[in-house]
Amino acid sequence: MSPTAIETTLTEARIQDSLKTKLWRNETLEAYLDRWATTRPDKAAVVDLVGRYTWAGLARIVERVAYGLRAHGIERGSAISIQLPNWNEFVLLFLAASRLGAVVNPIPPTYRASELRFMMNLLESQVLVIPAVFRGFNYPEMVAGLRTETPRLEHVFVARGEPGPGMKPFSLLTDTVWEAREGRSPLPGSDPNTVHEVVFTSGTTGEPKGVLHTPNTVLSTIYPAIERLAFTDRDVILMSSTLGHQTGYLYGYCLNMLLGATAVWLDVWNPTEAGRLIETEGVTFTMGATPFLQDLTYTPTTRDLSSLRVFICAGASIPRQLVKDARERLRCAISAGWGMTENGLVTSNGLADPEEKVFGTDGRPLPGMELRVVDEDGRDVPSATEGDLLVRGSAQFVGYFKRPAFTAEGHTPDGWFKTGDRAALDRDGYVSITGRSKDVIIRGGENIPVVEVENLLFAHPKIAGVAIVGMPDPRLQERACAFVIPKPGQSITLEEIVAYLDTQQLARQKYPERLEIVSEFPMTPSGKIQKYRLRQTLTERTTGTSA
Repeated sequence: MSPTAIETTLTEARIQDSLKTKLWRNETLEAYLDRWATTRPDKAAVVDLVGRYTWAGLARIVERVAYGLRAHGIERGSAISIQLPNWNEFVLLFLAASRLGAVVNPIPPTYRASELRFMMNLLESQVLVIPAVFRGFNYPEMVAGLRTETPRLEHVFVARGEPGPGMKPFSLLTDTVWEAREGRSPLPGSDPNTVHEVVFTSGTTGEPKGVLHTPNTVLSTIYPAIERLAFTDRDVILMSSTLGHQTGYLYGYCLNMLLGATAVWLDVWNPTEAGRLIETEGVTFTMGATPFLQDLTYTPTTRDLSSLRVFICAGASIPRQLVKDARERLRCAISAGWGMTENGLVTSNGLADPEEKVFGTDGRPLPGMELRVVDEDGRDVPSATEGDLLVRGSAQFVGYFKRPAFTAEGHTPDGWFKTGDRAALDRDGYVSITGRSKDVIIRGGENIPVVEVENLLFAHPKIAGVAIVGMPDPRLQERACAFVIPKPGQSITLEEIVAYLDTQQLARQKYPERLEIVSEFPMTPSGKIQKYRLRQTLTERTTGTSA
């Protein structure tokens, strides 16, 4: 695959407009690596649970890996699929690919053969990098069964363990002095306006799409976040959201590269371990979806968390009670935010935002991004009125890989991206996400905004987690079903939920009419609840058949 083989929506007009407004700066991350390796060589750059690299050491090993990949046929435009936990090897590969102008395909470690087969064949990936074993799962065994079904896959490298038949140890790239071989020409580097990343949507609706990003689109979501949240090179980033998803990629890897700060990787989320790292590494910032904030807020700890100054909570609806509790217990700024794989972090709260905005909204657009809320006819609705959320701006992706029809369907004729979210904008431009368009329950002709009900139920003293989905009804079209995770040692009934909502003076048609008790929710790697799977579970429980 060559760069010209990737069809995008990027036009010369968009490039020039973005450069004129300084929303794009025509920068690439390998240039930042060189800068920090020179100006702060001995500072810790990346840290995982088994080791760390200084900036100078990181630059040296990245060069070696880049030459090693080139020796295995990787060149400008080649596709590299990377399915690793949050280990330093992930960063080595990101930067080596940038040195080569190759295209990276980050893959969360939770994905299995079905997802890998689809992604690698669509991308025609030449290289796959996997762990030997992670969380008890044997990746070489899985990949061995895929080799005959992925004909373009030439090399499989296995990190931290024994490779399978026909595979190579990742140490071959790091321990062989590839950069010292004779006749090696300079590495080409990446182009700010050429696709450098294909990352697949995590699939809350069940159908992943390959999102195309360039260095200019991804970095334009980082620059304004640095300004709004006052990030500096003194920050220490803790990232447990997978580097295989945009949250970890953008606000762990890319943010750290721009700042020249220190990033600490946690490969399996655990609030106790997170607390230890915050204390020992002096962590100042972390970002994750609602379950991460919930665990860190409510898990008792004796650790000193006072270094933590900012937690961005994004990727899923955030109960307002949780934001209040987190601010009180963690003693740091909680910035609710909203964004997508297609456009990074679009909105966030600032450090000086008034409490009603922090507790009651998902922030305002970062510079370079615009929002609209429209009705079913595409007309703007009044402020504080719910509608369909549209977005456009500098961080917007440049299409779905080999799916031009999906790209076209996802945009309005004048270029606004249809997010699939429902939202309301207040008079000050702050957005409140009210749910997914497909999450709106239509009961007897009336729309039920599920996030409103979920927010109320989350504050119930017996409820640890709640997700509401629609269930078919022959008379009313749909009724609401609440999937609830009770707090440890607690049980709850539908009657108790109804009585509680009575005290909240909620309209009766919004009440859940069925309760399903579960121990956990099906989640995407970014921490979003996969409601389509809850609907499948509901169908199975109500009919005895699979959906």
